Amino acid sequence: MNGMRILSGVAVLAFAGLVVAGSTERPAAQVAGSSLLAVSVEEMKMVAVGWSAKKQILGKDVYNDKDEKIGVVDDLIVTPDRSLSYAIIGTGGFVGLGKHDVAIPVKLFKAGTGRIMLAGASKDALKALPKFEYAK
Repeated sequence: MNGMRILSGVAVLAFAGLVVAGSTERPAAQVAGSSLLAVSVEEMKMVAVGWSAKKQILGKDVYNDKDEKIGVVDDLIVTPDRSLSYAIIGTGGFVGLGKHDVAIPVKLFKAGTGRIMLAGASKDALKALPKFEYAK
């Protein structure tokens, strides 16, 4: 399992889980008129082969191309247009103190040997980026 495949799998999972329009196969269950609460049979096939963000991405270490641990995947951001766009990487700190979170575009992650890889990055380079803060 490589980093890019993991993140691509999450994109498929997010897409399949969020998109309920446009498919001809629909489950019979509906609530309050035409609001659907499930994915189609076709979309469920995509969900079944996707990656679990909770089990395979979130909380996992991020390495650079020198095999140095540079951070941890703390969150994944799905933008309002329903695309998986950014991974929030936490770097530095000890037991949550002094940690610096940064937003990294998913497209920058490279395939690794069973690891999530961010080629050319270092802890210092990540700490130099603007700190990510959630909107209130």
